[in-house]
Amino acid sequence: MEELIPVAGQGKKIHGKAQELKGRAKEATGDIVGDEGLHLKGVRDRVEGKTREVVGETAKTARGTKEELKGKAEELKGKARKNM
Repeated sequence: MEELIPVAGQGKKIHGKAQELKGRAKEATGDIVGDEGLHLKGVRDRVEGKTREVVGETAKTARGTKEELKGKAEELKGKARKNM
């Protein structure tokens, strides 16, 4: 069986999306029943969730950039050794 390796930021991104959806549900419910407080809690949850999602995506991008730079450094190191 293949082992799953967690990707940096993936958990934050998933948690953020879930929180965003929960916020949307609260907003809609608040609108339907006329509860401004519930609507505002939904807005807060939605914005916080979207923020977490963006942070997760940023972490994923940063990890990819780090790995790419690490690979380039190894490549250059190999070329330098050949030229010695």
